[in-house]
Amino acid sequence: MIGIRILQVIFMAGTVFLALFTLAQAYLLARWLILWLRGRHTLPTPPAPADWPHVLVQLPIYNEGAVVRQLLAAAAALDYPHKQLTIQVLDDSTDNTVDRAAALCAYYRRMGIDMQHVRRDSRAGFKAGALAYGLSLRPDVSFAAVFDADFIPPRDFLRRTIPHLLAEPRAAFVQTRWDHLNPRQNWLTRAQQLAFDAYYMIEQTARSRTGLLMTFNGTGGVWRTAAITDAGGWSAETLTEDFDLSYRAQIRGWRAVFLPEVSVPGEIPPAAEVYKRQQMRWATGSDQTFLKMIGPVWRSKLSLVQKLMATAHLMQYLPHPVMLLLLLLAPLMIATGAYHGLPLAPLAVLSLVGPVMTAISQALIGGAWLWRTAHYPLVMVLGTGMMWNNTRAMFRAIASWRARRELTFDRTPKFSTQRPPRLPASAHTVVELALAGYALLVMFMAWRSVPSVAPLFGLYAVSLGLMSTSALWYAWRWPRARHAPASLPPRATDRRPATESRRP
Repeated sequence: MIGIRILQVIFMAGTVFLALFTLAQAYLLARWLILWLRGRHTLPTPPAPADWPHVLVQLPIYNEGAVVRQLLAAAAALDYPHKQLTIQVLDDSTDNTVDRAAALCAYYRRMGIDMQHVRRDSRAGFKAGALAYGLSLRPDVSFAAVFDADFIPPRDFLRRTIPHLLAEPRAAFVQTRWDHLNPRQNWLTRAQQLAFDAYYMIEQTARSRTGLLMTFNGTGGVWRTAAITDAGGWSAETLTEDFDLSYRAQIRGWRAVFLPEVSVPGEIPPAAEVYKRQQMRWATGSDQTFLKMIGPVWRSKLSLVQKLMATAHLMQYLPHPVMLLLLLLAPLMIATGAYHGLPLAPLAVLSLVGPVMTAISQALIGGAWLWRTAHYPLVMVLGTGMMWNNTRAMFRAIASWRARRELTFDRTPKFSTQRPPRLPASAHTVVELALAGYALLVMFMAWRSVPSVAPLFGLYAVSLGLMSTSALWYAWRWPRARHAPASLPPRATDRRPATESRRP
């Protein structure tokens, strides 16, 4: 009897944690709905200034030969007075990307564009180190835009973002919405599209408009350099330097502005192994940021609601270890009858938050939104299938934080090339396959005695199985693979930049 009670306590503790996390999402949804009813979910662009300020555009790259041409073309095509624009190609590459980037920078300089090819002696600090080094070369600029290698900024990006920073002196940064170059490539990109759209259209909008802490998302945004300096500068202590700096700045009283109406398209990882690698870095960095910032958040002058929602935000990847724990405990729970008598019905209501957020975000974006929303089960598969990967990330973050050891920043391979990168499936794919089989057995056990929870473990089995087999399939077919480049907007590739902006 005592053993059953202990199991029930552990299960309920994990379930309550997941429920509280979902309640935080529901709170953001409710705040967004209030904003929408009041017509405050979008922001009008402030009037254009008489004199545009000097802007530094930073393009951190590392072995990005597949996409460097389209990136630099998009940056050069930005509609902004060229005398007030400096573009830094922060190149830490160790392959032939160096020569390509240097040649392209020389070409655009001949076209009258101030594009600088910046090299460092070492890759110290990775992306954070590159951004900090670039700023040290131009201490005179007030604003710095950042774009990752696989993002294509629209021509009017700076004209739609800079006015917000000029109109709001305490705005630390402006973040725009991520759009997608390849959302319909396969099931994995469809799922990521839906997850990203809900995150940006609902969550980030609600955080920004209601004074909650939000994060700069690493690309597609503009920073006020004074806020960077005031917050202590870019830091490589975590793998999510953007998350870390965002919170440090906002704790010091700076604000964040999010513009869902401005979008910057980027490439979504179309291969499971690439997606898992990206998520490993994001989850590890987020968990490191939690360990670093949870104390400062609660010691700050933020309101209680701000602190609670910031805590939920910092813990965004911790539901995965809890889900894995509940899966591992399930056979004991079933065998001992510990599920009987537990209040499981309320969880069904909370499970509606995700699809509602997805439907609203797709309706706002427009087009065939009902068809896209119908793919929501893929989002459930994607999120559940990452439980092993992101549990590993949690332990990796804890170990690095305790040892005060800097982790390597693993770049996400890009696919905008005729031949995709070689990505052998990792050994952890076998663990995921084993967990999928384990979840399948648990589902059959539950079906016989506790049928109400059987679908949950069926989802676990499908999710883990699909993520692992997708990685194996990609590794098997790579020698035969040919990949068509993601279609790029004409603005980034087909237009030769003028020597000066048409508007002064």
